[in-house]
Amino acid sequence: MEGAAVRHRTVEANGISMHVAEAGGDGAEGTQRPAVVFLHGFPELWYSWRHQMEHLAARGYRCITPDLRGYGGTTAPPEVSSYSAFHVVGDVGALLDALGLNKVFVVGHDWGSLIAWYLCLFRPDRVTALVNTSVAFMRRVMIRAGAGAVKTTDYFNRTYGPTYYICRFQEPGVAEKEFCPANARHIMRQILCNRFTSEAAGGEKPPPAADDDSPLPPWLTEADVDYFASEFERTGFTGAINYYRNMDRNWELAAPWADAKVRVPTKFIVGDGDLTYHYPGIQDYLHKGGFKADVPLLENVVVIPGAGHFIQQEKADEVSKHIHDFIAKF
Repeated sequence: MEGAAVRHRTVEANGISMHVAEAGGDGAEGTQRPAVVFLHGFPELWYSWRHQMEHLAARGYRCITPDLRGYGGTTAPPEVSSYSAFHVVGDVGALLDALGLNKVFVVGHDWGSLIAWYLCLFRPDRVTALVNTSVAFMRRVMIRAGAGAVKTTDYFNRTYGPTYYICRFQEPGVAEKEFCPANARHIMRQILCNRFTSEAAGGEKPPPAADDDSPLPPWLTEADVDYFASEFERTGFTGAINYYRNMDRNWELAAPWADAKVRVPTKFIVGDGDLTYHYPGIQDYLHKGGFKADVPLLENVVVIPGAGHFIQQEKADEVSKHIHDFIAKF
């Protein structure tokens, strides 16, 4: 990261040790800056937000970017049940407490977006405004509601079949045969380049694998791949995959919020080539009033042409500007 020094530390929060990267807000005066908490997705790290940290730190914000539980330098509990949305939202709240922050801006991507939606349902008092990317609120797969409710994994099974990655991830130990630490560099290269595109949904096989020696897309460097790979070589992927093994548990436990709305000022950003933008019915939901009904303070939905799933890295400058333009209003 050029132009903004990144500081690293470990914070004890919610019974675990959290690795946190920070930029901006150094020293007593700097801690008074408005704070932005970035929540990463699968299979990522704080590092996914490197461009946005630099952009916002240069514009007067304190950027706080943890490795979520099970990732990177943060504790990875052994029990599958320790990765529910309630645990991870608890981690975020406890991190804010440990840093002396009452209310923050939140920016999420992928699983980080899901955690941010839950955070805004459970503790909207801690969030000034939200910018989420890639994964919309999707009430039907997040929260148990009504007699016709369908479990999250049942929804994905019916929609894409048992070979879909979310379905394959459910049984402990099975996905780990593919996602092994020794293969981390190859895995990260394949995922970052082409795994979560609109062409990847369903089917018996994932998209054709790129050769490990083939050129990377212009937004990704070999050094970037090396950073992700080195961390997953050390930690493995089990903690990251355990988030998926709690999807049905989250769906059941969130039942008390079945009728709740996300009442936080929100901006949503998605790429037109993202797998998540091509879920059945999602575009009608996003653009024809359903999303706005569930998120009443939604300002707008931004669809970025030519962007895939890892939008904050693929279109770093554009996404950074959207984030800054939105949160600067508050």
